[in-house]
Amino acid sequence: MRWVALWLLCAPAVWADPAILQAVNAERAEQGRSLLAYDARLEAVARSHGADMQRAGFFAHEGSDGSNLGDRLRRSDVSFCFAAENIARGQQNLAEVMQGWMGSRGHRRNILHRRAETVGVARVRDIWVMVLAAPC
Repeated sequence: MRWVALWLLCAPAVWADPAILQAVNAERAEQGRSLLAYDARLEAVARSHGADMQRAGFFAHEGSDGSNLGDRLRRSDVSFCFAAENIARGQQNLAEVMQGWMGSRGHRRNILHRRAETVGVARVRDIWVMVLAAPC
């Protein structure tokens, strides 16, 4: 039991929900796109932006400090040649947010983008943030 407690204390704060990757890759596979890998660094960038929006009471791709997705990725030492971000608010579960994103032309384009290789998704209360990227 002591080892479990120690592991929980030392475990990374970022957790990938396998259902997220499965949902994204199901949409991509249906359209003949390559499958994405989950990236905990992208999840951390997504979570930070979601927490910023929640804390400061706004909903936008621009951060409260004026940052854009590229700025946030660079601050997290994530190199990229392609990056995209989807945000959503109010959906209660993964199925609802995926339905909303796939029903939106721009969000759908990001999810299915041929250059995307990795993805990270975070939920902060009722705010969802997805970051897609490809390294250089």
